Amino acid sequence: MGLTRRRLLQAAGWFVFGMVASGGYAFGLEPFSLRVKRYNLTPAGWPYGLRLRIAALADVHACRPWMDADRIRAIAEQANGLEPDLIVLLGDYTAGHRWVTGQVQAHEWSAALSGLRARLGVYAILGNHDWWQDRTAQKAGKGPVFSRLALEDAGIPVLENDAVRIENAGSPFWIAGLGDQLAFRVRRNGHTRFRGVDDLPGTLASVTDSAPVILLAHEPDIFPQVPGRVALTLSGHTHGGQIRLFGYSPVVPSRYGNRYAYGHINETGIRVAGIAGSIGTAPRHLIVSGGLGCSIVPMRVGVPPEITVVNLGA
Repeated sequence: MGLTRRRLLQAAGWFVFGMVASGGYAFGLEPFSLRVKRYNLTPAGWPYGLRLRIAALADVHACRPWMDADRIRAIAEQANGLEPDLIVLLGDYTAGHRWVTGQVQAHEWSAALSGLRARLGVYAILGNHDWWQDRTAQKAGKGPVFSRLALEDAGIPVLENDAVRIENAGSPFWIAGLGDQLAFRVRRNGHTRFRGVDDLPGTLASVTDSAPVILLAHEPDIFPQVPGRVALTLSGHTHGGQIRLFGYSPVVPSRYGNRYAYGHINETGIRVAGIAGSIGTAPRHLIVSGGLGCSIVPMRVGVPPEITVVNLGA
């Protein structure tokens, strides 16, 4: 009897130790780590000889102590060291939780990001928290939000439902940036609904030739509507669920659950009314970055902060 009790006490002790240790790892270690996650792909119809390395930074969620200006600056320097042809910022620069010891103001995190360098440029889109944290924009029902102004003051162009054509050694391609799909929180009858500022048909209408298109969309939920005309969609927002074990995330901020939680997703094109090139069977590519910061609670397990690198035409 005593032996059984002793074993039960030992098991209880190990359980408590495991909970404390895993909690310390989830809150105190993994959120402060950083890895480089690489993908190599050649989308259907990608021009022969067009090689492109893209470094993507998503979901910075600047705040102290988790993501202060010094850490953001160090991440930017590491991204530069990867020698990308292009750097894209996928939204959510402001804090996404209240577990902070201090705020990092927009002029601080934007100054840290201003050091990003790539030979074909640095481009940004906005995320839902960039809209939600701007009370003036929420009240007025329109932007520009302070995150956009801060990025532009730092010399980083922001794409909202528009596109820019870029030449790479004589081979053109387009970077298209979608407006955020959850920009406004509308409270009615005790329920919160969301209204976006996204315009996918209008964004793609900015593309005026047949050069390949890379779409930046903060939330990946737009992907079922993205036509085969788009070679690659890059998204953030989900943080990989922040807890991801054995390829599964128990909680994902997406109406599609784990379908678009993290990583490289390859799906066949579908019919989308009103969007040219929407009919076909060619595979379409989405890459969802695990991001850098945290939302709701500052913890990560199994999906550490990352710089996402995509080698196209490799």
